[in-house]
Amino acid sequence: MTDNLTAQDWANLNRFKNENIKLELPSSKENRVVFMGNSITEGWSKFSPEFFSNGQYINRGISGQTTPQMLLRFRQDVINLKPAVVVILAGTNDIAGNTGPSTLQMIMDNIISMVELAKSNNIKVILSSVLPAFDYPWNPGLNPAEKIPMLNKMIENYAKNNNIIFLDYFSSMVDNRNGLKAEYTIDGVHPNKAGYEIMIPLAEEAIQKALNK
Repeated sequence: MTDNLTAQDWANLNRFKNENIKLELPSSKENRVVFMGNSITEGWSKFSPEFFSNGQYINRGISGQTTPQMLLRFRQDVINLKPAVVVILAGTNDIAGNTGPSTLQMIMDNIISMVELAKSNNIKVILSSVLPAFDYPWNPGLNPAEKIPMLNKMIENYAKNNNIIFLDYFSSMVDNRNGLKAEYTIDGVHPNKAGYEIMIPLAEEAIQKALNK
């Protein structure tokens, strides 16, 4: 059963409400970057807090979220913060069925809607590959090891066809069964500090590319 609070705020619009109010608009010289995502993005601040300590990078990850939830909060948690760039990392929780059954095309549709919202507000977009996962501990048997590479190919093709930077975490973190390498994860799905240390230079390279476009 869904608790009443979740039913009233399904997209968790209140999660960053106060932080967003306190956050001043970026200066004309500042290149703000918002990271939109789920627990993999949220956990980044825990394992590598220094990455977000300069004030330029803003973490807007919420644990457990799926792409329809991110789409609903995209305006307040990304657009209204006036970033130069948004880094979108989304889709694994859709495959896990966190908010109900979802096809890969449904995931892509929501990602595309976020991209279109960003572009219409002059925000440059970086689309991230979904991180590898062999199975989901909280909902096993959904075959993410097969579905995630399929989704990543869809994201990559869309990025290529629409002049969007594709940020490939998957290739650097995958093991021989399409899972997340054991040395990079705490549970087969979420990165540990070593995992984020793989992701950081890849993200920074993509951000520089986006800013130089």
